[in-house]
Amino acid sequence: MSLGQPAWPTETALVVSAPGPGPGHWAGAPSAVVDGDLTYLAYRLRRPVEEGRGHGNVLARSTDGVTFETVGVLAKETFGAESLERPALVRAEDGRWRLYVSCATPGTKHWRVDLLEADTIEGLATAVPRTTLTGDATYGVKDPVLLRHRGVWHLWASCHPLEDPDATDRMTTEHATSEDGMGWTWHGTALAGRPGRWDARGVRISSVWFDGTTPMALYDGRASAAENWEERTGLAVGADVGLGRFEAVGEAPVAESSYAGNGLRYVSVVEVGGVHRAYYEVARPDGAHELRMAVLPRFHVPVAPG
Repeated sequence: MSLGQPAWPTETALVVSAPGPGPGHWAGAPSAVVDGDLTYLAYRLRRPVEEGRGHGNVLARSTDGVTFETVGVLAKETFGAESLERPALVRAEDGRWRLYVSCATPGTKHWRVDLLEADTIEGLATAVPRTTLTGDATYGVKDPVLLRHRGVWHLWASCHPLEDPDATDRMTTEHATSEDGMGWTWHGTALAGRPGRWDARGVRISSVWFDGTTPMALYDGRASAAENWEERTGLAVGADVGLGRFEAVGEAPVAESSYAGNGLRYVSVVEVGGVHRAYYEVARPDGAHELRMAVLPRFHVPVAPG
């Protein structure tokens, strides 16, 4: 590890097994929420491309943060989507639940984000979706991370340029704010890849939290198109008070799998009893991906990130 960062925990708990053996069978892309004594998860299930890709998002609830009970399932057909990617689960200040769902537009490389709302988490499974992040003909938008801070909604989304159909895997993380979590104002790039480094091809913020008053983020990164779907996890530190810019820390990832393509990605961080739990997707020996949980080490915050 660079900059003396602690190693990723070796003691982890399996939360959701891969839905099948071998590459392309994934359980992961989690979004975790702690509400009182309960932990809630939204996550994605995926099959290989030739078998339908991301076919559903699952909603689940747990009393111990490890054993989860499914309370709802959302199929890609509900959204008219070719595939579903990472959802973002949020409980708003009014107590209502929201789910932001990443949807692939059929026959294209475009992504958008649809929003569901309900009084209960179970009710999300039958809520009517409406598009909240559209993207356009030049870029797709997906995998949002949301945080309400000092009365403002903040969103970091993975954006993919579409002008080159053979290079749509490239990605940056863009920042937006909102008064209500529905209509968004974009403010520019929060995190971009670093030329010549392990995250050069693209970066995707996967979780944001605070270490004291310092904004911290974990992000997915890859060096090349060949590493698409097997991103590794890096650390970034907030570089402005408005949460609009983060700077990557160190020369190496802080976490990766020992198996397959080294993929360890989509880390979702929540605080429980004064410690931070990380829910994440990780490659296993046969190339499938499973959803696991670990107690997150406290990363060292450098004086000058980068």
